[in-house]
Amino acid sequence: MKYDVKQCKILEKQELAKGIFSFVVKADELADIAEPGQFANLLAPGKTLRRPISICDVDKERRTLRFVFEIRGEGTKLLSEFEVGDSFDILGPLGQGFRLGDTNRKALFVGGGIGVPPLLNPAKQFGKNATVVLGFRNKDAMILKEDFEKAGCKVIIATDDGSFGHHGLVTECLDGVAADVIFACGPMPMLKALCKVADERSIECQISLEERMACGIGACLGCACKTQKPDGNETYGHVCKDGPVFDYKKVVF
Repeated sequence: MKYDVKQCKILEKQELAKGIFSFVVKADELADIAEPGQFANLLAPGKTLRRPISICDVDKERRTLRFVFEIRGEGTKLLSEFEVGDSFDILGPLGQGFRLGDTNRKALFVGGGIGVPPLLNPAKQFGKNATVVLGFRNKDAMILKEDFEKAGCKVIIATDDGSFGHHGLVTECLDGVAADVIFACGPMPMLKALCKVADERSIECQISLEERMACGIGACLGCACKTQKPDGNETYGHVCKDGPVFDYKKVVF
């Protein structure tokens, strides 16, 4: 796996929803080698432990990376205070990303909350062949809907309180959606339910367990997850090194 440490200048900053920020950075070589579903470790001022942040989008021509993250602690709060013209200290790209295969297939992307950002770049590569089902707490927490639509994807929204789109769970929006492959990222209960759908339909399914990551470099063991080996025996893997993307059949819930 190729990765590097770079000082990446911030070109764009936007607050997408309360406490959720989007940054576009000039990343050069990092953007050249970044793949859908990978992440990077960003260094917050005054901290020694980097924060793992998913790569939301990659622009190979501009050689930029886009990060979208939610403030969940002191480290991400410090990162959110950076401004255009400042530079992030970035280690990346890291982890095992999505394996897209034939983008002429019908793809179903399912994301929940802050699990939505890492789905944008792979969904853009499927374009009109992608159906994207996104779940949020409410309308005010909704992010990236227009970005998916701009890429030609069909977008379905579900909210917990019914303030926008379907009132309920994303898994309640899947009837009638044809797909050859599923890509998903979000809360574990949502991913577990999607694995059942993949089993019932006998289709490929790749899930990102990024919410389980802690240090992002395999040092803290906080992201250990139970996986199944080809022989059926169970073992433990690290989300940050062996993932964050796994074939759904390898994950033991």
